[in-house]
Amino acid sequence: MREPVAARFHRTPRRSTIAALGALLAAAILTSLAAAQSQDPRFGLSPGFTDAGVAANGVELLANRMKPAGFFDPANPGSFAFVNSDLAFQGDHAFVGNFNGFQIYDISDPADPEIVTAVVCPGGQGEVSVYQNLLFMSVEETRGRIDCGTQGAPGPVNLERFRGVRIFDISNLAAPVQVATVQTCRGSHTHTLLKSQHDDANLYVYVNGTAGVRSPLELAGCKSLPAGTNLTTPHFDQELSQFRIEVIKVPLAAPQNAAVVNTPRLFADEATGQINTLQNANPTPLHPSGTPWGPSPTTDSCHDITTYPALDIAAGACEGNGLLLDISDPANPKRIAVAQDNNFAYWHGATFSNDGTKVVFTDEWGGGTSPRCREGDAPSWGANAIYDIVDGQLVFRSYYKLPVAQTIQENCVSHLPSLIPVPGRDIMTQAWYQGGVSVIDFTDSANPKEIAYYDRGPISGTALVLGGLWSTYYYNGGIFGSEIARGFDSWKLTPTEELSANEIEAAGEVVLERLTPQHQAKLVNEPSYAVVRSYRDQLERAGDIDEKTLDQVDKFIDRAEEFSDAGMDAAAKAQLNALANQLDDEQFAALQAALRALAES
Repeated sequence: MREPVAARFHRTPRRSTIAALGALLAAAILTSLAAAQSQDPRFGLSPGFTDAGVAANGVELLANRMKPAGFFDPANPGSFAFVNSDLAFQGDHAFVGNFNGFQIYDISDPADPEIVTAVVCPGGQGEVSVYQNLLFMSVEETRGRIDCGTQGAPGPVNLERFRGVRIFDISNLAAPVQVATVQTCRGSHTHTLLKSQHDDANLYVYVNGTAGVRSPLELAGCKSLPAGTNLTTPHFDQELSQFRIEVIKVPLAAPQNAAVVNTPRLFADEATGQINTLQNANPTPLHPSGTPWGPSPTTDSCHDITTYPALDIAAGACEGNGLLLDISDPANPKRIAVAQDNNFAYWHGATFSNDGTKVVFTDEWGGGTSPRCREGDAPSWGANAIYDIVDGQLVFRSYYKLPVAQTIQENCVSHLPSLIPVPGRDIMTQAWYQGGVSVIDFTDSANPKEIAYYDRGPISGTALVLGGLWSTYYYNGGIFGSEIARGFDSWKLTPTEELSANEIEAAGEVVLERLTPQHQAKLVNEPSYAVVRSYRDQLERAGDIDEKTLDQVDKFIDRAEEFSDAGMDAAAKAQLNALANQLDDEQFAALQAALRALAES
């Protein structure tokens, strides 16, 4: 940030008056914000583990399933050893990661999810991905063992220790079998799948290790920073285990042969050979809040990477920087662009818009275990940063943060989202730990807004007990959540002024074979009457259609659907094309295209 020149070099008699007016204005704004927040139904919710107060708008809870035996400590519901972590989906099943293993739920009836199996396999983080008959799980803690044992792996060097990515065969969902263990030097905090359009035979896994470097006596080839150096020291040693990711290649016909095939240096300067050329130190002595940085935004690894195979791009949230990557060569990703932000404490995750023209980066200020949605916390701290992708570069547009303050008993900060495939809009559902679910419209990247939410009160009213939603993902018509302490949640969207029944129906028509949001799929709304009516509703909501034209639109669409239901397809097609031909103004372009697509379907 640049310091205002006038304030630095010119003293005038008016300066104190201006400062006083500025202070009064700031106080007035804060008072106004506080007053608005106090009217929000989420403000002041009662605490409770199983009976907390609830506030919801446009998101209705269908079911909650507490964690099964072996996945919680009855004396400490927020125990770090049993944290529920990330989610993945395939067919009618949800896969819930946990620091102590993973669980599989049958979600064929979202209102009544049923546990299929729970696999105890400790190791921390436990984030999961699925692809066909394979499940992948991240392991980073030193207690992880190759054999999934619960006895731990004590000592500074232990040859039975496992830190890296586990691979399970889930052909039998009731009895998953570990078929491969790929060790890495810093473990796997997260991992990302890449099924490249350029390689049919293999699956690739990008591994992000953020923990300490292992001893070479435990895993050959691991190498820490030399004594007397730190992250800011220019480094050129290609053998160092910092400043890189690992790429695992998984032969789909022989997953037991999975192995690390590359360690890309995404933060390097290829011209000089220096491997640490991005943000290697805190940008300022203190965080903008005036408190110490936590975590530190220093780029010696990526925290998470989201791949978008259909577009051959990925976005890396790499602690101190956001990256845009070219993944056309899946084993050798290349950096295209870099973003930096002095408000960001920890670049944590990324989500592309469906058309790939925007990317939302998240900031996990406080590490996810601290209250960072308090009154007084600025909307640019622990928030989303929304970027447009312009000529291959990341162009900042705006921040979005949960619009209501949470208590100091609630860990809260931006966390994991996924897209909701509403035609013509960029909408995502996002977890905010104990801040709950926030459904966000970022179609206008400069003006994101919340359009729905679900929130529970804190687990405790007297102390911070770790909990809240790790991830909330939209999958085949529903929203599902992994709750750190309270288990597994299922919700449905309900109509509001900001989201119509037609838009909800159209989103629900998009059915995926599987979903791991960090392996982002292209979402396609096939032609339907719900899609057509979604564009109609958007025109009405924006005030871009007059009442007379709206009546005509409704009459033609209703009549076309009646013809279609009666098997009179030619008559239905004629109605749809006749209406499309009448809508020539620019604001009707999306509706016109949807009408013509439906007529031809």
